[in-house]
Amino acid sequence: MQEKYDEEIEALTQYLDAQPPYKKGHLYESLGQGKGLPPPSEIEAPSMGSKHWFASFSTLLLIAILIYNAGIVSCQIKDSKNFLIYDATGPESIAFDWYGGGPYTGISDGHIIKWVAILNRWVDFAITTPYRIGCQGPFNHVYAEARCGRPLGLSFNQKTGDLYIADAYMGLLAVGPNGGLARPLAKQAGGIPFRFTNDVVVDQYSGIVYFTDTSTRFPRSAFAYVISSDDNTGRPLKYDPLTHQVTVLLDHLMFPNGVALSQNGDSLLVTETTNSRVLRYWLEPSRAGKVDVFAQLPGRPYNIKRNQQGEFWVATNSRDGIFNPLGMIIKLSPEGDILKIIGAGNGVTWGFSSDVNEHNGNLWIGSVEGSRVVRLTLSN
Repeated sequence: MQEKYDEEIEALTQYLDAQPPYKKGHLYESLGQGKGLPPPSEIEAPSMGSKHWFASFSTLLLIAILIYNAGIVSCQIKDSKNFLIYDATGPESIAFDWYGGGPYTGISDGHIIKWVAILNRWVDFAITTPYRIGCQGPFNHVYAEARCGRPLGLSFNQKTGDLYIADAYMGLLAVGPNGGLARPLAKQAGGIPFRFTNDVVVDQYSGIVYFTDTSTRFPRSAFAYVISSDDNTGRPLKYDPLTHQVTVLLDHLMFPNGVALSQNGDSLLVTETTNSRVLRYWLEPSRAGKVDVFAQLPGRPYNIKRNQQGEFWVATNSRDGIFNPLGMIIKLSPEGDILKIIGAGNGVTWGFSSDVNEHNGNLWIGSVEGSRVVRLTLSN
């Protein structure tokens, strides 16, 4: 136990050491929240030989994080509700249609399902392949998902009502407002087939679709190898629905996962899971094609979604050296500063966060490994 504790302290210390001063200050404000931590100036300027001071501070900070996470659950989470899914798992991404219907999510048997409140249950909405024999039922769908489809990222074009789907095996697809069998749009880019289509977001002004191909070497069923092998073949891409052209925006990324657009559409954010960070790819003409680090995170990020205020919610999970079996979500400012960290606890639990969608004042949390969607209601 002591060895594991020391590893966690060391990992946390290394994370803090890696932060530039302005990020440390915001991290302090996010984690400390007036709970008795020393001021940021003392965090940034310890003596060079103060290893024991760092260990003591790291211990204090780790305790503060635990207190903070417990406190934020009890003080800021007003209510929670589980929306259970039967005979399948993995509600990876959460989406709502133009009139607020849903949520919609993709699950392990290849279906995209929709929650219908008046019926108080999930109903089938769409599929990504017509080959459905042997796809349904309470069993491990990983062995059949390459044939049955595995819809991951979802994003509506709010003007047309079309739902764009990133299916890990079937590529980029779309389905109309009435659902049914989705139509394929793209399965390769630059002569290289997609191996792990992951997330998608629609620019509501232009109709352009941005999505990720996490790896050109490994499929979704081997996602752990993408991280463990330091695979860097991932690509964020752009699809133009008018010309049907697919453009590779970047290559050589390490597990590019979620995508989100800034509020004014001048940049695309891409979570890079292996490197625990969010990249910003500039779209505006004066800086088009340039890339910088938008945020470095204390955990491996999954999907990222923007709220109406232009802030971003990032579903986050364990970091090297710090294993957390419960889910965690992080709120970022429009500039990439950490505003809030919410960890599962105090009876409000979810495992392996994969998506956070803020809708009508609630947070809807998806989990690619779980069998439920969790809705959190935050207090003011």
